[in-house]
Amino acid sequence: MLTRLRRDIANVTLPTLQFLTVAIMLKIAPGKGWGLGIGVLAASGLAGWLRSLKTARAISDTPTSRIASAAQGYVELTGRGRPLDGTPLLSPVNGLPVLWYRVETQRRQSDGKWRHVSTDESDASFLLDDGSGLCAVDPEGADMMVNRKETYTQGDMRHTQWSLINQDRIYVLGDFATIGSVAPDFDVGRQTRELLDHWKSDRKRLLERFDLDGDGEIDLREWELARSQARREVTKLRDEILSAPEAHVVRKPASKALFLISDLAPDRLAKRYRWWSVYHIAVFFASAAAAASWFNNVGIFAR
Repeated sequence: MLTRLRRDIANVTLPTLQFLTVAIMLKIAPGKGWGLGIGVLAASGLAGWLRSLKTARAISDTPTSRIASAAQGYVELTGRGRPLDGTPLLSPVNGLPVLWYRVETQRRQSDGKWRHVSTDESDASFLLDDGSGLCAVDPEGADMMVNRKETYTQGDMRHTQWSLINQDRIYVLGDFATIGSVAPDFDVGRQTRELLDHWKSDRKRLLERFDLDGDGEIDLREWELARSQARREVTKLRDEILSAPEAHVVRKPASKALFLISDLAPDRLAKRYRWWSVYHIAVFFASAAAAASWFNNVGIFAR
């Protein structure tokens, strides 16, 4: 069963909320409730259609990039998920290694119904490997559409987990940035001056390093020695930065653009949202037709 953890929850729950709202309005105000209910259905249907269509187009219209040659900015990536080096992320339910998880915990009540207790979602990054390179994926703020769902029941507690695991085929639509791909703004002269100022702030340490004649002062020759040493250290640091390998990361865009992570193929995702757009526009037109009929009947009765 596919679960939508943020944006798509509107598509999944909106029909229920729409008709529940209508039912409440009819109960509270049987006459005026029809008009208000139809208005709610029409407005929510139009909003749902626009949102679903926009999402489907974002998925369909963004070409898939290769990590090694991806442009900086908004991209679509696909590849195999891999864990970062170091301590693995473990599922809080079964203790197995995962790339990402979301766990909903429920408790069985005396009447046999399940009541929501808590929701736990990981925010640790993982790697995406498309064969051309590696990219870190920061899932914070992402719309997660995840197919893998497991349920564990222990006594009166039920844990439902959605997860991504190692070697899952993963689709990502988000903001791509490369760290180290461009020479940093590294002014050796300015950095040298700043380092010397830092050394001067600790006079005792400065004298220990460069007061060669032990007279408690730094003369011109000793100061020139300090400057040469500072420049060597700054140059070494610059060379280390420039020689560091490129590091790619994809994350939530600064704009309101869609940030989506899924274990479904992009064509299936786009198709899903297109179907939701059809549903919502159908609700809108049905509501509009009902509104026209209702106002017509109101007008007849008014006469």
